[in-house]
Amino acid sequence: MRDIVVIGASAGGIEALGGLVRHLPADLGAAVLVVLHLAPEHKSVLPRILSSAGPMPAKHAHNGEALVPNCIYVARPDHHLLLHESHIRVIRGPRENGHRPAIDPLFRTAAYTYGPRVIGVVLSGALDDGTAGLIAIKNQGGLAVVQDPNDALVDGMPRSALENVEIDHVLPVAELGKLLPELVAETVSEPALAAHSAMLEVESTLQVRGSTDGALKVGDPSSLGCPECGGVLNEVHDSALLRFRCRVGHAFAPESLYLEQRTAMEGALWAALRALEEQASLARRMAIRARELRQVRSATRFDERADAAEGQARTVRDALRLGVSPKHDGDRAE
Repeated sequence: MRDIVVIGASAGGIEALGGLVRHLPADLGAAVLVVLHLAPEHKSVLPRILSSAGPMPAKHAHNGEALVPNCIYVARPDHHLLLHESHIRVIRGPRENGHRPAIDPLFRTAAYTYGPRVIGVVLSGALDDGTAGLIAIKNQGGLAVVQDPNDALVDGMPRSALENVEIDHVLPVAELGKLLPELVAETVSEPALAAHSAMLEVESTLQVRGSTDGALKVGDPSSLGCPECGGVLNEVHDSALLRFRCRVGHAFAPESLYLEQRTAMEGALWAALRALEEQASLARRMAIRARELRQVRSATRFDERADAAEGQARTVRDALRLGVSPKHDGDRAE
């Protein structure tokens, strides 16, 4: 029986989740775990929304509680939702794909805890969180299910999954809700043995023995730095998907890493613009002071410095205006 259903959603995800759980029976026979990207300071009312949308009760997950069927467990803001040895883990581990909670950690830990008993579902959202997690689920014999991108309010996550994972079912959310009871009832084979590197990554995610050092042994060092902490990113190859993970556990799929790099670059440019404008302002004041003291050569030198700083500032401002998009919160779903 496939009695573990893990669902990931982001922008547009509340509507998708409501449409899906509306069609789930109260006696589904499976535990359902949901990650929706949330801002860290956000108060989540998602359990109330999902409990009202369908017959299954929903609640925020608690660390250490046993997993039971016919209940929807929802990730808390600023905490990953994980599975380990028939229990739920709720921890503030390293962000993945720029998010906490993130979808990939739930999918990964579910895959290596429950193997073919897992059904992974990716719904509406931007970028590529959930893709690597679906690969882990497929590698352990589970099923990968994706909302039809044409049915999603934001199609980035479903399309990323379709491009990188061998998906079992692609349907609108209403049809997915009707299909899930059939998939849950399917019989499954014995779980496959997880690769050593995969288990190291799972142990790192779960902070087994209180450490994330296992991430250091996953993949090979790249020439890229982690935008979260500055450490070296290791390249990890999952089937056709290339992703990145640093020694402390920050992890990125390609599109998420690209966005984080753009965000870091924008921050650096704004800092440079501020420094250049302050430098120009100081040089102008010094030039005025030099003229008051009849120090003509010094005044000319300070004017030249101000002109140079103002020219550089214009270049940076043009780069910000034309080439760098600010980080958006469009992927904060609730």
